[in-house]
Amino acid sequence: MSQAIEHKDKVRLWLRILGVSRVIESALREKFRTQFGTTLPRFDVMAALNRYPDGLKMSELSLVLKVSNGNVTVIVDRLVEDGYVDRNPVPGDRRAHCVSLTKAGKQQFMILAKAHEEWVNELLLALSPDDVKMMTGQLKTLRDHLS
Repeated sequence: MSQAIEHKDKVRLWLRILGVSRVIESALREKFRTQFGTTLPRFDVMAALNRYPDGLKMSELSLVLKVSNGNVTVIVDRLVEDGYVDRNPVPGDRRAHCVSLTKAGKQQFMILAKAHEEWVNELLLALSPDDVKMMTGQLKTLRDHLS
């Protein structure tokens, strides 16, 4: 196979990965909106906070999510209003705040996470368990190489 064809195949692969990712993300956004009246970014913030039960500074949360502080602040403000997140000053740093899930936030996240898992399983139903393992391994290899 010529190098030009191989390069085009890699571009096609990238476009296929991107396309599949967009279809899945769009479906998840719609399901969160219609079934829970929430958004995928809110779920992402709650998922990140669930992984850090002691909480995160807002700047750390932005890093974990790979988004700007401004984007996170708007979402966190709404989660605080809804009683799902606590925001507390960081001792010794007047500008920093630590955010964590409240008890109600943890309960709501568990409901959302269960639905999210079911939706992803439905969306990937066409893949066999062996396909999933193989593709997961290959994508991990690629991610490790790119890091």
